[in-house]
Amino acid sequence: MTSDARTAEAGLVPASASWPIHLDGVSVTYPNGTAALRDVSLSIAPGEMVSIVGLSGSGKSTLIRTINGLVPVTGGTVQVGPYTVSGLGGRRLRELRGHVGMIFQGFNLAERVDVYRNTLVGRFARASALRSLLGVPTAEDREIALRALEAVGMLDKVWTRAGSLSGGQKQRVAIARALSQQPQVMLADEPVASLDPPTAHAVMAELERIGIERGLTVLVNLHLMDLARDYTTRMIGLRAGELVYDGPAAAATDADFEEIYGRRIQPQDRLGATS
Repeated sequence: MTSDARTAEAGLVPASASWPIHLDGVSVTYPNGTAALRDVSLSIAPGEMVSIVGLSGSGKSTLIRTINGLVPVTGGTVQVGPYTVSGLGGRRLRELRGHVGMIFQGFNLAERVDVYRNTLVGRFARASALRSLLGVPTAEDREIALRALEAVGMLDKVWTRAGSLSGGQKQRVAIARALSQQPQVMLADEPVASLDPPTAHAVMAELERIGIERGLTVLVNLHLMDLARDYTTRMIGLRAGELVYDGPAAAATDADFEEIYGRRIQPQDRLGATS
């Protein structure tokens, strides 16, 4: 066992360390027979900012959810830092998820609860099962949650009910919640799909800034080519569950996107355009 694996086994992984991700021949076939991923292999270095691009049904969400074990693989292996995700369960799977922040398209906030308590939820991802059940934060938990809100410019809304926030503000709180885990990897599943263009740019800029400042490994699912080019350094293109592009995001041409989309580029593929 490596020293990193021993450290993870003991639950002592340092909060500042970002992790690499390796997928080796990963396939996912759902019980209804749908092949969501087909023999995908890739390696992501610690601290990379990576977009996963493709149309709906291309396998983007499936891929990102194999990384924290939300979707089990049916073939191949997924390695996240010192953890082999495939086959993890119980305490070990919960440990892994404590080190992987997750941001969702629909925010997943408790609408009737204030911003502060929504952010504190991230702290319990790294807590013992008993403390998570009781929901009692420590002084350190409170400090980390407040720092996370400050990092995304939401400290002035700390006692505001989440349901009264704008979409962009809700997503910033969701980012703060993930940051409060002090994760080694950050996953964002279509985090701007429900936002207007200016707000989408603001949220992506926030993710980019946080990733750079904290040296985080960040994977973000997108379907808009402009956002992938502007805010990520590397782009992975999926089409019908297969890897069809893996290279610098800024260098991706319209022809590359047409290969990913399986058709000519349309107005809705660009941010701010109408379909």
